[in-house]
Amino acid sequence: MTAYHHTHTEALQAAALDGARVAAGSPRVEAASIAPRRRISSQALLGNEREIEIEHAGSLYRLRVTSLGKLILTK
Repeated sequence: MTAYHHTHTEALQAAALDGARVAAGSPRVEAASIAPRRRISSQALLGNEREIEIEHAGSLYRLRVTSLGKLILTK
């Protein structure tokens, strides 16, 4: 796979095509069968807030938007 692919799905499709040249059972061929990851926009998580708390496995995390528009996740 030498070309740049814009989406995870395109990359998986290219890997499947390249897989014809790779032995069966290789990681590149198996990667083509992985379902795409679920994507959630930061707007859906944050709404109009600049910071939210996320509870995970009994711990509390803070997700915030910096002044430069980056996301920071801290424990």
